[in-house]
Amino acid sequence: MIVVVKVGGDLLANGLSKELIDELEALKKEHQVVLVHGGGDIVTEISNKLGHEPKFVTSPRGFRSRYTDKETAEIYTMVMAGKINKEIVSALQKRGIAAVGLSGLDGSLMRAKRKKQLIIVDERGRKRVIDGGYTGQVEQVNTVLLRILLENEYMPVIAPVAIGEEAEPLNVDGDRTAASVASALKADRLVLLTDVEGVYLNEKLINNLHISEAKEVMNNVGAGMITKVYAAVEAIEGRVGEVVIASGLGKEAISSALAHKSGTVIHR
Repeated sequence: MIVVVKVGGDLLANGLSKELIDELEALKKEHQVVLVHGGGDIVTEISNKLGHEPKFVTSPRGFRSRYTDKETAEIYTMVMAGKINKEIVSALQKRGIAAVGLSGLDGSLMRAKRKKQLIIVDERGRKRVIDGGYTGQVEQVNTVLLRILLENEYMPVIAPVAIGEEAEPLNVDGDRTAASVASALKADRLVLLTDVEGVYLNEKLINNLHISEAKEVMNNVGAGMITKVYAAVEAIEGRVGEVVIASGLGKEAISSALAHKSGTVIHR
């Protein structure tokens, strides 16, 4: 079984936890595992320390994202593909897990189309069109490279940085990166780990969502969850077996999610 696990940046503030390393180690003994990570809060922290105040924008559908100009793209790439990625790889290697850290730039692992323009909603609720900056959407994943690693018992650890048409690094969303990778590999499972128990609707945890239901509730789950649900829908439409959005806190986070003991399962 191929399992893609995405660890959100809110779970990485103090590095990859011992509990998650335990889970990944156990999972890798039975399955082929790809790990995708986030780390936006860490990027923000370091960007502020470097004197480059980050800017965030919101789309008309409620998607909140980092506005990525050239300097932001450089900082983003440095932190995501450098600091965070290598700290995760180091922690896994320390446990004896054969991990390979990658960004979309390496071997053209993830090719993305640079967004020329962004439609945003300003502070007054008005729609505006701005330059797209260095933000992209993954269009192609180098599955040959990933399968070589997986078949030789390595765990790819992927930072959400893609390569653009001019070989420039592009900021791509971590959840949608995980969905693109899972879809390209036709993964059996995609697990999106975050700091909440799953998808809540009207303050109630939803255990199961058919893809049609996920599309219906997407705009009612809040700004922090909408991208994850959207990514889950993309993955299911990309022929991933199922997606689980669950908490990565505590013990047995991944195994509980895969066993449907926790989180929200999104399926066909």
